[in-house]
Amino acid sequence: MSGSILYIHGFNSAPASKKACQLVTVMEQLGLSEQLRVPALHHHPREAIGQLERAIAELGSPLLVGSSLGGYYATHLAERHGLKALLVNPAVSPHRMFDGYLGTQKNLYTDETWELTHDHVTALAELEVPAPQDGQRYQVWLQTGDETLDYRLAQQYYRACALRIQAGGDHSFQGFAGQLPALLSFAGIGADVYSAIDFTAL
Repeated sequence: MSGSILYIHGFNSAPASKKACQLVTVMEQLGLSEQLRVPALHHHPREAIGQLERAIAELGSPLLVGSSLGGYYATHLAERHGLKALLVNPAVSPHRMFDGYLGTQKNLYTDETWELTHDHVTALAELEVPAPQDGQRYQVWLQTGDETLDYRLAQQYYRACALRIQAGGDHSFQGFAGQLPALLSFAGIGADVYSAIDFTAL
């Protein structure tokens, strides 16, 4: 489906996150809701990837938009299926960071509690792919003020891709709504379709 988008939220996040909601609002205003999927991902990577594979099958060849851990998932899936991906403050090798987080976790949006185990970490490691080399298929949006992830890790890993690095900001990516025209364009949605939208009002 041309112009379709699969949004992949991050660790302990949900479809209720601000970026996801802003994207949903825009696609609704454009009458393109059918071309967007924002699945509520299971906390276990193998389950989450299964959900995302089903969404890709429904949408055809969507643009993958991944935030944080979702950026890691998106990279794996983009490499597997030859899809385009737009990554927002993506996690690089998250399994190397999670050892200190083993144990009880709480979803920031749903209040669901769950146990982060070694099996989660192993499953994440299995998804690692070599650094992408097809710069045409990737846009990587980073903010240097990201307090959760060191943006320089992504800058290095995705160095063959189209990098957009903004000074300041934070892990949630400040000003995301204002960048949505670039996202829509990358998804194959023409400027004539969204020119009437006030992105500053989101």
